[in-house]
Amino acid sequence: MRSILLNRVTRADAPDLIAANLESQSHHLPWVTSFTDQAGFDAWFGRGLSGPNASLIAREAASGGIVGVINLSEIVAGVFQSAYLGYYGMARFARTGRMTEALRAAVAYAFDDLGLHRLEANIQPENSASIALVRRVGFSKEGFSPRYLRIGGIWRDHERWAIVSDRDA
Repeated sequence: MRSILLNRVTRADAPDLIAANLESQSHHLPWVTSFTDQAGFDAWFGRGLSGPNASLIAREAASGGIVGVINLSEIVAGVFQSAYLGYYGMARFARTGRMTEALRAAVAYAFDDLGLHRLEANIQPENSASIALVRRVGFSKEGFSPRYLRIGGIWRDHERWAIVSDRDA
């Protein structure tokens, strides 16, 4: 039996997700600044509704508590069949293995349901917990991108980690 449930985000998730983000702000920083109000949720939700993005929410099956958020962005089909992967877990479930299960489920969703071939996660080199997470799920380090993403007003270095589907190997 799975201990997490992974689904596309709906508007009904807003109150729980806002509360979980508020509770986990110090856990997220400095890696990500998550939304903490309805306007922030609406902006994030809107990006996942249409276009080349999918926003997913992982909940613990037993309690319904939010384990984390996983975003598939810039999804490209055709010969590329790839997307960027972004995610963050909630403090309440840190070091329980739930986010590992959630990320594995998101990879399966991307490969099996969306038909993607490759996912790429870009992670700040100092974020050892996130690097350990993608390693557990099977990602491999592909490279280093200096000053890759602007986070907290600063251009930050990132490591590129990727996983490819074995369904067509």
